[in-house]
Amino acid sequence: MSSNDSPLPRIIVGISGASGIIYGIEALKMLRKLDIETHLVVSKSAMVTLSQESALKSGELTELADKHYANSDIGACIASGSFQTMGMLVAPCSIKTLSEIATGVTSSLLSRSADVVLKERRRLVLMVRETPLHAGHLESMLKVTHVGAIVNPPVPAFYTKPESIDDLVQQSVGRVLDLFDLESDTVKRWSGNQPRQPSESE
Repeated sequence: MSSNDSPLPRIIVGISGASGIIYGIEALKMLRKLDIETHLVVSKSAMVTLSQESALKSGELTELADKHYANSDIGACIASGSFQTMGMLVAPCSIKTLSEIATGVTSSLLSRSADVVLKERRRLVLMVRETPLHAGHLESMLKVTHVGAIVNPPVPAFYTKPESIDDLVQQSVGRVLDLFDLESDTVKRWSGNQPRQPSESE
């Protein structure tokens, strides 16, 4: 079997240096439960964020993926369009990474892989984590949308009545996986307004 053969569908997961590394961690866990083969690339800045926001060590993070690559390894298989995948999720996505993808001027395996996904007309979802946004940020979001990416900031849904941070994270990541037509069973879906019950005084 060649390196491009796989019995499982594949997704590339990129983790960049924005705050919110828990989104990438949770995505890897969900994808493993769904039997989706994951190919992980983590930026140097993301490793710093990992030490600040999670109890996981770098080795524990990479073990959540089926395969992982150094961000400097521009010769990795995920840098080629001939390596077939369902697409790529960047969670979280920093403004730097967003801007590189939007311009096509890629400087790392993470942004190169995202560019490849776009040129092959595959699904690219960016969980951009930054506020407030100035015009340059918004222009980059518009540019990357024009070339085929989906900008999906992890905005929490409160109609689900979350009781913990985990509830918020799982709902956000589950909704992102919806964009790849993957059902994670973690999403509380809106089923329409429920009929209001009249009060005793009515």
